[in-house]
Amino acid sequence: MEEYILSRITIVLLIILVILIAVLIALYFMGKRLQARQAESEAQIQSMKQPMTLLVIDKKRLKLKESGLPDQVIQQTPWYAKRSKVPVVKAKVGPQFINFICDEKIFDSIPVKKQIKAMVSGIYIVEASNMRGGKLQSDEAPRKKGWLEKLQEKAGAKPVK
Repeated sequence: MEEYILSRITIVLLIILVILIAVLIALYFMGKRLQARQAESEAQIQSMKQPMTLLVIDKKRLKLKESGLPDQVIQQTPWYAKRSKVPVVKAKVGPQFINFICDEKIFDSIPVKKQIKAMVSGIYIVEASNMRGGKLQSDEAPRKKGWLEKLQEKAGAKPVK
């Protein structure tokens, strides 16, 4: 009787193992395909970018439908991405006010109510710098103190530089 139970358990474990291996292989190939697609779209964005001077009015993370982007952009978005929040920058370009989608990496560093130079591909802000050509720094989130600095502050010691 015990041999029958053990063989049943091993069969179930082997089936689970085979299913897990099949799922991992499928995820690997899907990941490769998505990575190739992302590299292709990144190359297209880099080839289409052009410099612009923007006066940033406002920036927020909004749902795609609430963002004020053109209807054509919203219609071309896949169904699973329509509910996600995107970083939107409202800026004045010349006499026009335009809503841009910003790259997540630089969204926090873009200052509000200041003029910046940005590399824009369509309605997508790829890079941004201040008017004098330097890199933008995020003034919203100050640097966190490390554990050593916290201990020195508690002890009343001067920080080591």
